[in-house]
Amino acid sequence: MKRYQMLVNGSWINSSSEETFYSINPFNQKPWAEIPQATSVDIEEAIGAARKAFEITWSQTNGYTRANLLFKLADLIDKNAERLAILESTDNGKVIRETKNQMHFAARNFRFFAGFADKLQGETIPLDNLNLFDYTLREPLGVTVLISAWNSPIQTLTNKLAPALAAGNTVVIKPSEHTSVTTLELGKLIEEAGFPKGIVNIVTGDGKVGALLTQSQSVNKISFTGGPSTGKIIAENASKNLIPCTLELGGKSPNIIFEDAHMKNAVTGAIAGIFGASGQTCIAGSRLLVQNKVYDEVVTNLAKRASEIVLGDPLNPDTQMGPVANLVQFERILSMIGKGNDEGAQIIVGGKKAEKEGLSDGFFILPTVAANVNNNMKIAQEEIFGPVLSVIPFEDEDEAIHIANSSEYGLASGVWTRNISRAHKMAKKLNAGTVWINTYRTSAAQAPFGGVKNSGYGKERGLHALLEYTQIKNVMIDLSEEERDPFSIKV
Repeated sequence: MKRYQMLVNGSWINSSSEETFYSINPFNQKPWAEIPQATSVDIEEAIGAARKAFEITWSQTNGYTRANLLFKLADLIDKNAERLAILESTDNGKVIRETKNQMHFAARNFRFFAGFADKLQGETIPLDNLNLFDYTLREPLGVTVLISAWNSPIQTLTNKLAPALAAGNTVVIKPSEHTSVTTLELGKLIEEAGFPKGIVNIVTGDGKVGALLTQSQSVNKISFTGGPSTGKIIAENASKNLIPCTLELGGKSPNIIFEDAHMKNAVTGAIAGIFGASGQTCIAGSRLLVQNKVYDEVVTNLAKRASEIVLGDPLNPDTQMGPVANLVQFERILSMIGKGNDEGAQIIVGGKKAEKEGLSDGFFILPTVAANVNNNMKIAQEEIFGPVLSVIPFEDEDEAIHIANSSEYGLASGVWTRNISRAHKMAKKLNAGTVWINTYRTSAAQAPFGGVKNSGYGKERGLHALLEYTQIKNVMIDLSEEERDPFSIKV
């Protein structure tokens, strides 16, 4: 049993109440790590430490120094990638082949933003009055609260942490109570890299911790990855204190296959879109729209490919799909499959708990393909967050756009076609923050990511994310030395 502490003001501490909880390995349902449950006292101490570090240390640290620390952290993440990947796969059941790749992607994220840390430039603005000199400063916001998700703890965190630190903010991090371990291990690497105390603080615990953090009047920014219902509460909390939010929420993303697509690649893309990470990604292509002329062919190939997916121990490099992350999610996924069946969806493969030898102790659900789905069904409208694919037929581009956009979500989308004109038209018409053409579930540190509608607002990754953690200050200087009329605005 691994026992962890929280990182507050450069010290590793227990909860002030000494209360703890266990992290459960979804592969065998056994507790394997003991995590502190933060109290309001711990939270206030963390916020206070971040405020003091911002005002005294970090806001006075130049961009070159911040960049060097971020580069050091990236090197340490790469060096510890395999160890971190094992811990994350143990914590949330993701296969090791993905979690290790995500650790290297996290390092890439830090390097990308490190390159911007000393390049946060303002601008000079020519005014009508030539005696007025005007310029802007781009400054950090202050103390930022970063709340990450259980499905990809390190990746969702570094999407926030890297730009926040590069811009000169201090942070208080709250990982999911289901997957706190790798975030706490990252805190050790942050110390090793040489970050001053109080710059990064980590508090752990359940939703009460997140509520206290997002209600605080002493923070300047909130970034959250999770479900829309929680996101709306956080947005309301932030609005009461008039502070900005970045919300990366759910998705019910359409993955669209046209009859002229490279069919083998398209089917592979559909598999990647929904069965990668056991479907537990906000960008999951859980609605597969297939043009009528190739619908039967695609469904047949999907069923065959899905039935061949290797389930097993997520730490085994041969495993292609691990368990879902926790009991609540496991039961919800099975319930949603049942609702789809009741509504008339045809479950052609999967649809139940995996019973294979060696899997019975874990939260394993067979890769599931539901055919002849109507877009109005719950299975097509509600985010399932599991290995469940709804296959929906369509006739032409207009119908595909109508079906794709008929959702409360708008995070990601995919289009499979060899027609370049169609690809551009679809990209323009799809109501989503990301449109992939002839690929799916592909990420880059340089590319902005975020959604519309109930998928949230604000951007992560890329230059746009960096700007989310800064504010503009305008400076105007009168060079004339002339006395003015005090009762008329000067222009």
